[in-house]
Amino acid sequence: MTMHRQAGFTLMELLVTATVLLVLAAARPQWVGDTISLPSSGRDLLMAVDISGSMQIEDMPVNGTPISRIAVIKNVVGDFVARRQNDRLGLVLFGTQAYLQAPLTFDRQTVNKFLQEAQLGFAGEQTAIGDAIGLSIKRLKNRPAQSRVIILLTDGANTAGELEPRKAADLAKQAGVKIYTVGIGANEMIEPGFFGMSRKVNPSADLDEGTLTYIADTTGGKYFRAHDPQELAKIYQELDTLEPIEQEAAAYRPRQVLFFWPLSGALGIGLLLILMRLPIWRRFTVSPT
Repeated sequence: MTMHRQAGFTLMELLVTATVLLVLAAARPQWVGDTISLPSSGRDLLMAVDISGSMQIEDMPVNGTPISRIAVIKNVVGDFVARRQNDRLGLVLFGTQAYLQAPLTFDRQTVNKFLQEAQLGFAGEQTAIGDAIGLSIKRLKNRPAQSRVIILLTDGANTAGELEPRKAADLAKQAGVKIYTVGIGANEMIEPGFFGMSRKVNPSADLDEGTLTYIADTTGGKYFRAHDPQELAKIYQELDTLEPIEQEAAAYRPRQVLFFWPLSGALGIGLLLILMRLPIWRRFTVSPT
């Protein structure tokens, strides 16, 4: 039997194989993976955290040692973030200006990382409460309306920005956004004075509780006052109760189309058949008789 006849027999096999592969590709085969659960609470929760200069005040006692406000916030709010498994979380940092540090996401580790890396003074030394609320509303207004929540934490009064806080609260109400406000700072601390003398001062004298209460009441939220780390931790535990985490989750099975594999095989055979018709191919496949 000559090589030419062998090649002719192989040609028929290739034609049949290519046809089978094309039919298989037309059937659009798919690979279906295991079931994967997805969070489905629909809750969008933005945390607006004050990082103005006054957050460095050390009036938060931990085991008798005064700790800065920002250090306590990072610890307590970080634990809160870790618990919110089925919510989209975002982070707004504000001082003189307000910045979106982390957009709404299920990635709690990234949100917490940005919180822990926040540096005082990065956004300026003053406090733009109204602008922080306005920026948060913009990030929430196009989200589904099941539950849009802002948790705003500050230790002062509005001293910067273009948007007045009470006006911002009215806008939040119109947008269906609920705001929980948290005022942080001790009412009393000992400050060293001249000639070794010490005196008692109120480090929270600038805290505008009236405005924070108005913001919460107007939007259907609640105002909280945290004088120490223990009270702050209890507040965030209560927020877990007021905005409970959904336990049910949606599920899906990942699918991957596979038609390109048999299609690629058919195209490869087609290319081979074209090559077999070239003179140079025949020179190597046809042997002398």
